[in-house]
Amino acid sequence: MIDSLLASVVMLLVVAAGFSAYKTRAIEQTYPNIGELTDIGGYRLNAVHLPRPVTADLPALVFIHGASGNLRDQLEAFAAPLSGRAEMLFVDRPGHGYSERGTAENALPSGQADAIARLMDERGIKSAIVIGHSFGGAIAAAFGLRHPDRTEGLLFLAPATHPWPGGVDWYYTLAAMPVLGWLFTHLFVIPIGLRRVETGTLSIFRPNERPADYIMKTAPELVLRPHTFRNNAADVVNLLAYVSAHAPRYREIKAPTVIITGDSDDIVLEELHSRGLARDIAGAELVTIRNLGHKPDYVTTDVAIAAIERLAGQPRDLQELAAQAEIRIASFGSGASGRPSPSQAVTAS
Repeated sequence: MIDSLLASVVMLLVVAAGFSAYKTRAIEQTYPNIGELTDIGGYRLNAVHLPRPVTADLPALVFIHGASGNLRDQLEAFAAPLSGRAEMLFVDRPGHGYSERGTAENALPSGQADAIARLMDERGIKSAIVIGHSFGGAIAAAFGLRHPDRTEGLLFLAPATHPWPGGVDWYYTLAAMPVLGWLFTHLFVIPIGLRRVETGTLSIFRPNERPADYIMKTAPELVLRPHTFRNNAADVVNLLAYVSAHAPRYREIKAPTVIITGDSDDIVLEELHSRGLARDIAGAELVTIRNLGHKPDYVTTDVAIAAIERLAGQPRDLQELAAQAEIRIASFGSGASGRPSPSQAVTAS
């Protein structure tokens, strides 16, 4: 009886591992790498680099995605509306998307900021406006602290940058463990995670509407691959201690800074993180948009682009644009995205 039970358990584990390996390959076939891998000193970072166009009116822009994401997220939000205006670098953070993890330091925002700086070296980008969404906000802040001479400006979009009460979800803690984490990610994450992609992406946008083609265009399933999920979990688990130690240093940041956040963001609380940044960084402008959730990059892309223009020295009234965005969101009703079409997008001076 015991031998039979043990054999059944082993068989289930083998089937689960085989299914995860099969689905990992299927995910990569569905969402192949659209970037280019660059060696930055012993490991490779993946990125989409759009060279500076002759029509550029903005400095170079470096985009840093959040937790559970990849470069496609920011690429889909910003590449088209900013086409012809700037050199752009969309990065798969170390251990995410198709980037290799690299050294142990890359489990922290400081290590990832340094890795992005080395990638900029390889791509010939001397300085840039750095745009960080969610977890990417912690990396943008680290970049501003560690590479001030390369930071022309900082744009934080719904950033995670300050200590928060409580911990993280149990599955991150489990996935980051040495042995149990390996078993969990190789056996269970894909079958469980595939069921949650739809609801998970909807919750990230809530109370706004998620674009219908968001999953197809941004490939969130890439994070379900075992090695990627473990890297993502380590990042998340390490973040609280990291920001607790480094948030007091944000006052050292001198780069022009804009923070865009929503008052209805239940993923990263604006009263802790965005208001904290506005308090800590001298001269930072806080733009709080009513009825906006965790995705200002998609729902209020026009405001984010105006903020980039403002950081580049162009006159922009961000508070007026935020007020117009609030009207637009409200006009779509509860649950609507309010994202403008190209003809609706506003650029105000």
